[in-house]
Amino acid sequence: MNTQKLKMYALALPLAASLAACQGAGSTDYKDASAPVEARVKDLLSKMTMDEKLRQLSQLNMAPDIVQDGEFNESRMDECIGANGYGSVQGILLSSEQATDYYNRIQHYCVEKTRLGIPIFNTTESLHGSVQDGSTIFPQSIGVGATFDPDLANQMTTAVAGELFSEGLNQVLCPVVDVTRDPRWGRTEETFGEDPYLNGLFGIAEVKGYLDNGMNPVLKHYGPGAETQGGLNLASVSCSRRDLLQVHLKPFEMVVRNTNLHGIMSSYDMWDRVPNSASHYLLTELLRDEWGFDGYVYSDWGAIGFLHSFHKVAATEAEAGRMAMTAGLDFEASSGCFWQLPELVKQGKMDEAVIDQAVARVLKVKFEMGLFENPYRNEGGKPEVRSEKNKALARRMADESIVLLKNENNLLPLNADNLRSLAVIGPNADQVQFGDYSWSRSNQDGVTPLVGLRNLLGDRVNIRYAKGCDLVTDDQSGFAEALSAVRASDATLLFLGTASASLARDYSNVTSGEGFDQCDLNLTGMQEQLLEAVSATGKPLVLVLVTGKPISVKWAKEHVPAIVAQWYGGEAAGDAIADMLMGNTVPSGRTPISWPQSAGHLPCFYNYLPTDRGFYHQPGTPNNPGRDYVSSSPDPLWAFGHGLSYTTFEYGEPVLSATQLMATDTLTVGLEVRNTGSRDGKEVVQLYFNDVASTLATPVKQLKAFTKVEIPAGESRHVEMSVPISEFAYYDMDMNLQVEPGEFDIMLGSSSNDIRQTVRIQVGAEGSVIKTDPVTNASFMVTPDGDTIRRE
Repeated sequence: MNTQKLKMYALALPLAASLAACQGAGSTDYKDASAPVEARVKDLLSKMTMDEKLRQLSQLNMAPDIVQDGEFNESRMDECIGANGYGSVQGILLSSEQATDYYNRIQHYCVEKTRLGIPIFNTTESLHGSVQDGSTIFPQSIGVGATFDPDLANQMTTAVAGELFSEGLNQVLCPVVDVTRDPRWGRTEETFGEDPYLNGLFGIAEVKGYLDNGMNPVLKHYGPGAETQGGLNLASVSCSRRDLLQVHLKPFEMVVRNTNLHGIMSSYDMWDRVPNSASHYLLTELLRDEWGFDGYVYSDWGAIGFLHSFHKVAATEAEAGRMAMTAGLDFEASSGCFWQLPELVKQGKMDEAVIDQAVARVLKVKFEMGLFENPYRNEGGKPEVRSEKNKALARRMADESIVLLKNENNLLPLNADNLRSLAVIGPNADQVQFGDYSWSRSNQDGVTPLVGLRNLLGDRVNIRYAKGCDLVTDDQSGFAEALSAVRASDATLLFLGTASASLARDYSNVTSGEGFDQCDLNLTGMQEQLLEAVSATGKPLVLVLVTGKPISVKWAKEHVPAIVAQWYGGEAAGDAIADMLMGNTVPSGRTPISWPQSAGHLPCFYNYLPTDRGFYHQPGTPNNPGRDYVSSSPDPLWAFGHGLSYTTFEYGEPVLSATQLMATDTLTVGLEVRNTGSRDGKEVVQLYFNDVASTLATPVKQLKAFTKVEIPAGESRHVEMSVPISEFAYYDMDMNLQVEPGEFDIMLGSSSNDIRQTVRIQVGAEGSVIKTDPVTNASFMVTPDGDTIRRE
């Protein structure tokens, strides 16, 4: 193996050159709002001590440093912040009322009592609503992805930004655009699903919603991290460089290139044995030099310290700090490695210019956000949360995220006029499930399915409720009551699934979410046994899976007539599922991630290579051995993009703008979609492509456009979608990103495995090279001595 050391002395040169351009024009005061940002950064940086610089690269935890026993301790600000300020402060455990008050108090201190008056980033989490107590709780991200409507996601973050502003905040650590292909990973629920294009579009929509409304989103978690070894959180990722660039990093590139993103968070994981938080290739060469990102990189909490304590690539915390910063990571959260860098500078082991570069990036974002001129948010006001408008949006998103997976003989919707009694059973029937990164797990803060059904049906239907079992133990003592209720009722609604924590608050009996991964995909506890016992009664049964990720329910698919996926649906989830089950709303959600038959069927995603779903296509069963798998097929239970409706849709012949195109062209596809059923409904028209023959293997299909259209019963709508031919590019043998000339199939359908129309186009040779990528089959990391190693 050849090892070439590349000196890092030029790391700070790009920023230094831009600052030098301001010289000769006279001195500029960083407080002058009319001066160029670069000049203001240069002036402020020149006035800062080393301690002030490092503080701008560090985060203060409001509790317990300043908020103690729930009360704000004014005197602690002198001790914790002093005269030198801080880069960021977080208070995720605060109520909305406390946040509005406390964040502004700290901002006043930083602006008015520190030596240089640098405003602070008031930081929180808002994956699906602000985590400050009392805020609107929207559907979890996997449910947002299931809507297949990025405009709804944009409306959500616009609404959330308003609540955050009223809570005194200016920075949020979201959205998550990780591409998740292994649902054993507990954080699956935080993502939009398995498709790079879908995730990228939702990421763009959410980032714009924040940026357009005065909030600084920090996109996460940069680097491959959602397809970890064994589905374990923080584990390493093994994938090719092509998959790295075209699958895992594709949505990050889409967001960076299509928004004015200021912040991005590095991830805990490692790729090709290089921790992402120490990868010069990821953090500098790709993110900055190629994609043009000019904001700052924020570490995931404790990630820099992990280089020493967890990844074992740094002998000391000081070395970990240097590795991360010289790789291109600018801001440290919840570890103390950067504080040890001054000693390395004194010893001549690190150039202070590297620290200056990181500080300049943070200051640049604060200037660009206008924090020096307008540092306060809703000062003296009350938080404006849970408005009627925001609650209505949360409800609409809950409606559109529900996925009807199976509906044999049109069992759904149920007709209340034909029901005398209804059994409502299961551990998730009368328990809210909001998902991780929310502020509550209490039924007082949302609507459970049982409450939603009672709200809707009132006295018209006798509802018999029994929990049956819990989510985690082997206790079957509740089975008898549940089965009695089932036998005495006309039909049964069985609510099973998962449970996730509320951030930094309640981690009891959690089966999904951050750090709660599964070795299989089965229903936990006694849920499967309860399901089979209820089914054995012979009563009409609807299974509702309230979940943050796909669950292996192969038996249920074979034996239960109707199955619904309700991703964690936010505070209005109970009302939404009640209206869907009783036919007041028509389901329109789609699966944003494939549902594997079992953990043994992983990996399971729709955009697989032609060789990866078997050769013999003679699926076996437990009593009848076959091939490829002896006792199964390799197919998913439900494929990406799947979702049924209470109506039906017919696709007309597609009309193309051209069938002979060049790589620089844009293809437009139009078609008529007709609602052939008796109910108004929404159809998600999906456009996939396939490279018919390519020099290197390419996926059997890839999503490149989709649109959600509402069509009244018996009517048609014209649907039109456009795709740049450059989206058909892939990395060739020399790692050039190009559109290879040849034939491409354009597939239109209702899901990835329900293609209704296919047309073929020809792409010519002229202009086929999109760009030349300088990346080799090498990986990079920054060593403890500050050099970059290229591993061939």
